[in-house]
Amino acid sequence: MALLTVQQVGQSGLAPVFVAAGASGDTFANNGRTYIHVKNGSASAVTVTIDSIAPCSYGFDHNLTVSVPAAGERIIGTFEPSRFNNDTSLTSVTYAAATSVTVAAITL
Repeated sequence: MALLTVQQVGQSGLAPVFVAAGASGDTFANNGRTYIHVKNGSASAVTVTIDSIAPCSYGFDHNLTVSVPAAGERIIGTFEPSRFNNDTSLTSVTYAAATSVTVAAITL
């Protein structure tokens, strides 16, 4: 897993830098105001999974999954740190397929 550099949105805006999605997934520092922008350049939908390490507000521990359509993109998040951060304040994300998928971690 690669550690994504979290990019800060400022008053003058942000031109996000996208990197190739890691074949075994990625991690990013999550402050509760961080989201990921996933672009899928392939011809098939790709499922993105955010690893939950604690129960949601309904008492169930389940991962967050989002389908990114073929040739589409999704902005996913934000992520509650108490539910999604591991003991080093990182959130983990995996991709059903990483070929032709790029991602940017962005914080407000």
